[in-house]
Amino acid sequence: MGHFSSMFNGLARFSLRKGRNSGNEEGREIAAELAKEAKKNDLLLSSSGCVNVNGSRNFASVFSKRGEKGVNQDCFIVWEEFGCQADMIFCGIFDGHGPWGHFVAKKVQESMPSSLLYNWQQTLAQTSLDEDMDLESDKKYRRLNVWKQSYMKACAAVDKELEQHRKIDSFCSGTTALTIVRQGELIYIANVGDSRAVLATTLDDGSLVPVQLTVDFKPNLPQEAERITQCNGRVFCLDDEPGVHRVWLPHKESPGLAMSRAFGDYCVKDFGLISVPEVTQRHITSKDQFVVLATDGVWDVISNQEAVQIVSSTPDQAKSAKRLVECAARAWKRKRRGIAMDDISAICLFFHSSTLLHQVHSAVTAK
Repeated sequence: MGHFSSMFNGLARFSLRKGRNSGNEEGREIAAELAKEAKKNDLLLSSSGCVNVNGSRNFASVFSKRGEKGVNQDCFIVWEEFGCQADMIFCGIFDGHGPWGHFVAKKVQESMPSSLLYNWQQTLAQTSLDEDMDLESDKKYRRLNVWKQSYMKACAAVDKELEQHRKIDSFCSGTTALTIVRQGELIYIANVGDSRAVLATTLDDGSLVPVQLTVDFKPNLPQEAERITQCNGRVFCLDDEPGVHRVWLPHKESPGLAMSRAFGDYCVKDFGLISVPEVTQRHITSKDQFVVLATDGVWDVISNQEAVQIVSSTPDQAKSAKRLVECAARAWKRKRRGIAMDDISAICLFFHSSTLLHQVHSAVTAK
């Protein structure tokens, strides 16, 4: 891994020396090579399974189930030692929609990590992080700012690249993107769309409770609806879908998007739909046990509390995502009879050893 690590460390210096355009192209190529190397070394997962690297504090369980609408348009990625950084892991989950949604989701899944890596390294090279700063809060703020800038640039680049892709028609198709990066004891969450990240943390009495880390970017949220209407887009529900707000063109009843942020969907990008991520951070403590990233196929039928309970009560962590997805599939049959089940996907990222989590679960069940 040494060769690739040295290449990565020189990314920003190379880009600044060679010039902006050539540097970006070369930097993305190097980042893509890092992804190939990670996959070869079982550090990168993009199919159902688990990632458990010796010596790592992270354990990731991943599972996806095709719905009843055709091809599975969900996809995901878990990359341990993200960019050859021993203390980093990247997780992303993508929910495609529209005729070409599965191609769009796959493309964003492939492009996002390398684009983020390149932009993070470039932003670091241009930002001074003084480790001797007195206030730890200042350090956290500046690190968050680096990741925010990196994500903003990466998402803009990915969306532009997608629009120019000759073999993928994303005019009326798109994807959401929910990703997190764990760097040491901090996690950075970036959300575009209506997938959701939920953290499981323990209270002083030992009970395990959910903390929602993201906003479901639905069109009826006040600031989202305001932006869309100011851009002459429309937000309303169909008569046969009360409560399901969608985004529509000014003078045409299409495309009817159920989210207000997404990659692709260029037919409504001039009418309020954006691919700008909301980026936040959280400091992980010994009380925080795991985080669940899941597409709306889970959250449409499973509450945050139910998800935390299902995952924490699964004896084998490797099967936690599968159990959550299967519980959601059964809930669809009970709660949404007559409605075609959506694709359902989840990533469960554990922060500590399984022993600690089982101790927490035992304390909860004993009460």
